[in-house]
Amino acid sequence: MLRYAASAVTLLLAGCVSGPDHVPPEIPLPAKFQEGGTKSNGDVVAAHWWTAYRDNQLDGLVAHGLSENLDVLQAIESINSASANVTVAGAGGLPSLDVGASHTVSGEKGSERTTIGTTNTTGSEASLSWLLDFFGQYRRSKESAIASLEAAYATADNAKLTFLKDLVESYIDARYYQQRIALSRANLKSRQQTYELTQLQLKAGGASRLDVVQAEGLVQSTKSDIPGLEQSFAESAHHIATLLGMPAASLMGELQKSAGQPVFRGDIRAGIPADLIRNRPDIRKAERELAAAVADIGAAEAQLYPSISLSGSISPSWVKSSGASGGTLTSWSFGPTLNLPIFDGGKLRANVDIEKSDANTQYLAWKEAVLNGVEEVENALSAVRRDTQTLEPLRRQVQTAQESLALSTTSYKDGASSLLDVLEAQRSVSDAQESLAATVQQVAKDYVDLYVAIGAGYLTEQVPVASERAAKSG
Repeated sequence: MLRYAASAVTLLLAGCVSGPDHVPPEIPLPAKFQEGGTKSNGDVVAAHWWTAYRDNQLDGLVAHGLSENLDVLQAIESINSASANVTVAGAGGLPSLDVGASHTVSGEKGSERTTIGTTNTTGSEASLSWLLDFFGQYRRSKESAIASLEAAYATADNAKLTFLKDLVESYIDARYYQQRIALSRANLKSRQQTYELTQLQLKAGGASRLDVVQAEGLVQSTKSDIPGLEQSFAESAHHIATLLGMPAASLMGELQKSAGQPVFRGDIRAGIPADLIRNRPDIRKAERELAAAVADIGAAEAQLYPSISLSGSISPSWVKSSGASGGTLTSWSFGPTLNLPIFDGGKLRANVDIEKSDANTQYLAWKEAVLNGVEEVENALSAVRRDTQTLEPLRRQVQTAQESLALSTTSYKDGASSLLDVLEAQRSVSDAQESLAATVQQVAKDYVDLYVAIGAGYLTEQVPVASERAAKSG
């Protein structure tokens, strides 16, 4: 009979679990992005897309930052806490054993004492308790803790992806400001030459004082632009240093070496919307948080039912009084305890409703994460295609503006045109160059947005997936 009872208890412990089981959520998605193809990307989490800029310094900054960025390190540290919580959650359903020992010496003094001498008492105690998890409260709690651990891994992955976006875009900004500074200095040199030519023309009677003042004004305007651009470059460089977890001064020297504006020379890999559910860490995080919330429903429901715990203790002791021989005494106890919730004012049922509401909220958060991911990819694809189409016309506009400036300058020297034509041509060149530099900057950022939106590149090496890592930790 004992054997059959033990078997029945084992079956109950293995098969009776309160609450619903988590089922991965689904959402209808189109077969392709509006401006994308129908080919799946597969696993892109380890794709080093930033190497397509062909900038060795950028590659080095990324490699260094993925292991040193403070936000990433904080997110990784939270994994340790979540891993320990798995152990805490599972410990409640296991037997616990406490052992203690003591030794005391006692006696009496004074005129009213009733005993003479001392008494030595040595004792020990062992107590065992085990809550029989018939309805799966602790098993559901451990499920929730494991899902939360997987969410912590996804959070760390998302921190890496956020770091990549911030770093690469800050680097693109820094190179853009360097390009603007170089263009401003070149334009300043050209405008200074025009100003000096106008002064010579004034002395020769071929120009008016107004012409000289206008030419000088354009020189001073160009000079005033440079400090602001230098400040913007410095801020971008300082931010890059912060992202790498180092003082700005240690990096400034390397970044001041101009390397030209980064240009992406890779393919457009958008994949299909279904890829996002696997590759984007924010979506995986939301799904794991949903799984944890569903498990919490079961843990809350288990508290509605009776609970049985087994407890026992044994306390051997040895007592010796002065002038007498010692003796032993052993006390023990063992038995089950039944706890049956009868009336709690609706608290336990309300706890179940709270967990169900939280699970519904987490489902909506997961759905929102998926739709936001699709939107980000759609926007990035559109931006890449539209902004790229403007590059060639802008390059041609710079060429025609420079040709117009050369013709205007020659004509002014020959006295066939006014200084106003030259100054206007110089402004056109400056505006066209600035527009081209800004578009090169934007296109480079568009590719960052695209590859971050598809969830690419946050793992620098192949590592176990989140569920495998969590299982090992559990």
